[in-house]
Amino acid sequence: MTKVHKSAATGYQSAADRYQRGRPDYSPKILNWLREELGIERNSTVLDLGAGTGKFTKRLVEICDNVIAVEPVAEMRGQLAKVLPNVKTFEGTSTQIPLDDASVDFVICAQSFHWFSTPETMTELHRVLKPNGRLGLVWNVRNEKLDWVSALTKIVTPYEGDAPRYYKGDWKTVFPCDGFGELQEASFAHEQVGDPEDVIMNRFMSVSFIAAQDKETRASIRKQIDELITSHLALKRKREISFPYVTECFWCGKI
Repeated sequence: MTKVHKSAATGYQSAADRYQRGRPDYSPKILNWLREELGIERNSTVLDLGAGTGKFTKRLVEICDNVIAVEPVAEMRGQLAKVLPNVKTFEGTSTQIPLDDASVDFVICAQSFHWFSTPETMTELHRVLKPNGRLGLVWNVRNEKLDWVSALTKIVTPYEGDAPRYYKGDWKTVFPCDGFGELQEASFAHEQVGDPEDVIMNRFMSVSFIAAQDKETRASIRKQIDELITSHLALKRKREISFPYVTECFWCGKI
């Protein structure tokens, strides 16, 4: 799987700026998980694969001095370079990582592994990891216990087509995987606080398969989301809201 999925390539090309503004940060608890559970140290070499605009890369550089970002979409790399100009950033895919064999201690895939969860990817990850290196997988998942969050999901889901999604669970089919140990799991509650335009509108309009739709379809989706924001008791006339997430984390070691 050397090609980028059409929804990701098209959607992220056109919505990289909106992605940077609207996507949530990660729970501060993720730093403890990265250090204590995964084992990242200040002098580790960490690859952020599918780094996007650098949302998670920012967390990695807080605890590690040698972070490398690989991202296939030029517009996303451009946003990352603006935010983190000192991070080494390369074009590449999950099956064509531009790094030497056994060159990194950790590979992190934040909000990305569902796009490229194939045996070929696992072979490439095994190649670049050092002996006893570790793979970490992270997703921010909407907490749909609130009715307005589930209503937003109902608006966008009909447009997802064949785009890979975390919730479908297809990414797990590569595990257990030869050359890697058992998959470990942890999760943390998290909230994104901000203006509804960023926290809701920019967040959902930057979803790959939404951003990849034609102009008229995007306008229709935007209208539906706006109607929800302006009519729901928990959202209307609010200048600041809290959008609930659960940060789901997984890791396994190279053996």
